[in-house]
Amino acid sequence: MTGTLYLVATPIGNLADISLRAIETLKAVDVIACEDTRHSRKLLNHYGISKKLISYHKRNERERSAELIERIRAGELVAVISDAGTPGINDPGYVLVSEAVAAGLPVVAVPGPAAFVTAAVVSGLPTASIFFGGFLPSRKGERRRRLEQVRGIPATLVFYESPHRLAASLADCLEILGDRMAAVARELTKLHEEISRGTLAELSKRFAAANVKGELILVIDRASGEKMLVESAETLGERVQQLESGGMDRKAALKAAAKEFGLSRSEAYRRLQNV
Repeated sequence: MTGTLYLVATPIGNLADISLRAIETLKAVDVIACEDTRHSRKLLNHYGISKKLISYHKRNERERSAELIERIRAGELVAVISDAGTPGINDPGYVLVSEAVAAGLPVVAVPGPAAFVTAAVVSGLPTASIFFGGFLPSRKGERRRRLEQVRGIPATLVFYESPHRLAASLADCLEILGDRMAAVARELTKLHEEISRGTLAELSKRFAAANVKGELILVIDRASGEKMLVESAETLGERVQQLESGGMDRKAALKAAAKEFGLSRSEAYRRLQNV
């Protein structure tokens, strides 16, 4: 009998933010793979969980994945946790899951916190459509190119950011994306949690010389009104072509693309005619 791979979400800060199912699962498995065994031990000790721990991080992900797959094949129950949040979301997990799926092994998610979701819902910005981009590139040129790529996406943008790059990233966001509403979430669910809201211009000025510490998440509103429509016109046409290439007829492709860009079909048609 084969075992099972469990992806167990853990708190992003406050240790009380763990589900009963997560605790039960961690108590039941044979081994727990975690990014930092010392860090995870604090959480496990808090809930009286004593299990064999195996380090599983970005530097050994492929090697460890092969080992964990063999354990599951042999019938063991294996849990994967990250230092905080949901495994696989900007943390190791994807490689192991893809290999387990390819091998036909059971994969079960035990859901819970994800920092980018928490930041989005407290930001005060629209959450009907969210684009999560992980960490923005550390190099200025690459970061600006990335922002150019996402500028026309009709969704609230969410990125992780490092304290020492926040000021530079906010300045680039302001220049590339325009002065949109935004929020900087710091140390979510922890003692010094702080949500700073305002326009990108206001936040850029506020954090220009600030000595910021802790884990940060940047949430940025989608472009709005005429400005977004003008900037997105070429991208709208490209999206229609993509949908047509995928087998849709022109009418269906235009309707689908218009919905994605928050436009009526007649308005989308007019925009394409003016490109």
